[in-house]
Amino acid sequence: MKNEKGFTLIEMMIVLVVISILLIVTIPNITKHNSKINDTGCEALTKMVQAEVQSYYMEHKAYPESMAILKEENYITEEQKKCTNGKELIITNGVVSTSGTENP
Repeated sequence: MKNEKGFTLIEMMIVLVVISILLIVTIPNITKHNSKINDTGCEALTKMVQAEVQSYYMEHKAYPESMAILKEENYITEEQKKCTNGKELIITNGVVSTSGTENP
């Protein structure tokens, strides 16, 4: 019989068990932080759109009445009207906020 080098079935099983344990530990952590990541992204988008509202105000000497006006004037894109968590952005008296309702 030749002396062939390679992994045995036991060694491969141990590697698969270790990988499985690592996945079992990391996946719940990722899903736990998913909502926090979406909320942080929404806050950043809100601040960015607020800066566009101020830019609109500087050019037109009035605040935009809606997000549609900002889009029509090419200050924002269609995707920037809504957060990744589904909340719509609204403008009230020149202040950008989320609508509080989710529209997936």
